[in-house]
Amino acid sequence: MADPETNPQSAETQPPGTQPPAAYPPGTQPPVALQPGAYPPGVYPPGTCPPVIYPPGAYPPGAYPPGAYPPGACPPGAYPPGAVPAGAYPPGAYANQAPPGQKGPGGLQLMPMPGAIPNCPPGLEYLSQIDQLLVHQQVELLEVLTGFETNNKYQIKNSLGQLIYFAAEENDFCNRNCCGNMRSFDMKIIDNLGQEVMSLYRPLKCTGCCCPCCLQELEVMAPPGQPIGYVIETWDFCLPKFVIQNEKKEPVLKIIGPCCVCNCCSDIEIKVTNLDETETVGTITKQWTGLVRETFTDADNFGIQFPMDLDVKMKAVMLGACFLIDYLFFEKNN
Repeated sequence: MADPETNPQSAETQPPGTQPPAAYPPGTQPPVALQPGAYPPGVYPPGTCPPVIYPPGAYPPGAYPPGAYPPGACPPGAYPPGAVPAGAYPPGAYANQAPPGQKGPGGLQLMPMPGAIPNCPPGLEYLSQIDQLLVHQQVELLEVLTGFETNNKYQIKNSLGQLIYFAAEENDFCNRNCCGNMRSFDMKIIDNLGQEVMSLYRPLKCTGCCCPCCLQELEVMAPPGQPIGYVIETWDFCLPKFVIQNEKKEPVLKIIGPCCVCNCCSDIEIKVTNLDETETVGTITKQWTGLVRETFTDADNFGIQFPMDLDVKMKAVMLGACFLIDYLFFEKNN
C-alpha cells in the first residue's frame, strides 16, 4: 500500500478546504459547507423561531407553564382581583350572613350584616347604617288566656322591616307575677346568627314620684359583661326624665317624657335631647296598636329615631331606654 506522504496523487484528491481526519484536534469537526440562505441545526435567522419553539414570554395557544398565565387571563374557575363569581358576595360584605332577600324564621327578611367597623362592639355594626329602629313586642297567647305574666319577647327591625335583633327577657315566675312592671330582669339581645350581642340588666327598685330615693336604672352591656352605657332616672315632680350615660357614667343625652303617659288612640312621643334640653336629637315613640290589642294585651310597639352619625354605643343605650320605658309606663301590672 502506498504511503500518502510519498503519494502526491492521494493528497490532490482531497476536497478543497478540507484536511484529513487526523489533521483536526480532538473534539472538533471540520466545517460543513452550506448552501446560501441555509443555517446550521439550532441556528435560525433573526426574528424567526423553529417549529413549536416560541420566543421568550410567548406560549402556544392553550399551553402555559404551571401557574403562569398571560396578562389579564386567569386559570379556569378563578377570578381576577376584586371580581367575584355570579351569586357570590365579596369578603366582609355579608360576613357569615344571609344575602339580601333571604328570609329567616317565620318568613321575616333579614338585614344583611355590614363588615367589621373599628372600635365597634361585635354585633352592633347593624346600628351604624340606620337611623331608625322598630321594636315590636310579641303577643304571648298563654298570657292572654291565663293572665299570668310571661317573659317578654321583642323583634327589633329597621325601617324596611328587616329583622336585626331578637330580644328575650329572662326572669322567674314569682318575680314576674309578684313584682309586675317593677320587676328586675335580664334582657338578652341576639342577632340573626343566634349570637348574643347585648344584654340589659335592670335591678329591682320601687317606682313613683314619691320615691325619689329609688330611681330606676338600666345597664347596657355589649358584648355581655362589658358595660357601654347606662340609663338613669332623674327625679322630677311633673315629667318623667332620664339621663343616658356612657361607659364612664358621664352624661351624654337626656330623655324627657310627657306629663301624662297615657296613649288613648294616639302615639306617645318621648324626646331625646342634648344635656341643655335645647335641641331634640331623637325620639322614642309608643305607637298606638289598636283598641283590641291595647285592651287585651300589653304587647307594645315602639319606634326609635336617632341621628345616623350617632355613636353606635349610644344607639344601643337608646334601645335599652326603650325597654325600660316600656316596663315603667306600658307594662300592665297584674
